[in-house]
Amino acid sequence: MSASMIDGKAIAADVRADVAKAVSQLPGQPSLAVVLVGEDPASQVYVRNKVRQTEEAGMVSVHHRLPETASQQDVESLITQLNADENVDGILLQLPLPKGLDADAAIEKIHPDKDVDGLTEVSAGRLTLGKPGLVACTPTGCVILAKRALGEDLSGKHVVVIGRSILVGKPAALLFLAENCTVTIAHSRTKDLPAVCRDADILVPAVGRPQMVKADWVKPGAAIIDVGINRVDAPEKGEGKTRLVGDADYAECSEVAGHITPVPGGVGPMTIACLLRNTVLAACARRGWKVPEGL
Repeated sequence: MSASMIDGKAIAADVRADVAKAVSQLPGQPSLAVVLVGEDPASQVYVRNKVRQTEEAGMVSVHHRLPETASQQDVESLITQLNADENVDGILLQLPLPKGLDADAAIEKIHPDKDVDGLTEVSAGRLTLGKPGLVACTPTGCVILAKRALGEDLSGKHVVVIGRSILVGKPAALLFLAENCTVTIAHSRTKDLPAVCRDADILVPAVGRPQMVKADWVKPGAAIIDVGINRVDAPEKGEGKTRLVGDADYAECSEVAGHITPVPGGVGPMTIACLLRNTVLAACARRGWKVPEGL
C-alpha cells in the first residue's frame, strides 16, 4: 500500500480562492499590517510571500519594517498605533524577533480582535472556552488538510498530536476536539510513544525532530499531518547542501499510512492561506459585515 499525498499547495490555493471570492463580496477591503523587525533572511521571504498573497486576494497589505536596533518600546509603540488605526483589520508580528526583544510581551500588545495569528492570551482563552475568536493559522490548516483527506465529518476519529506547544500542539488538540475527535496530546515524557501513535487515525507530529516518526509508529491507513519543518544535511546534493524534511519519515510512513502531507508542500502553504482567511474574518467581526458563504 502507498499513501495518498495530501497536496497542501493545491488545498491552500483553494482556500486562497475562497478568500478572494469572499473579499469580492464585501463592502470594503480588509487590511493586514505586517511588522518585520530586523534583517532575518527567512523572515524577509515569509513577509514578501504574505504581502503578495494578501494583495492577490484583493486585500490591502500594510508593511512596517523596524531596524535590527529597534527597542522593545519601538515595537510595542508601533503595535499600539496599529491597534488604534481603524483601517487596519489584522496585525501580524513576524517571528522570530532579534535577540534581546521579548516576543511574548509584544504579542500581548496586539488587540485580540486584530490577532490574526491567534497567539494572544485572549485568543487562546476563547479557543479553550469554545467561544468565537481568531485561531492560530497552522493548527487551522491541519484540520482543513485532515478534512480534505478523510471527509468533513471527523467525529470519533482518534487524533494523536505529538507536541504540546502553544503555537501548534495545544491549539490543534482543541480544534480537533471541537470536531468531535478523541484527542491525545503526546510529548517527550510520554511512555511508549510509538504505541500511542499506532492507535491514531490522525497523527499530527509537531516537535521539530527530523524523521522521528517511523513506519512502525503508524496505524495502517492512518492520516499523517506533518507539521515539522527540519533542515538536514543533503550530501547527495553536493557539499554543504541541505534539504527539508518533516517529523515523519515520509518514505517509510508512506508505505503504511493512507494519507500523508509532504514536507515541504504540506502544512506550510496552509499557514499563509489561513492567515488571509483570518484577516477576512477579523474585518467582518470588526466592521459588522456578514461573513460570506464558503469561508
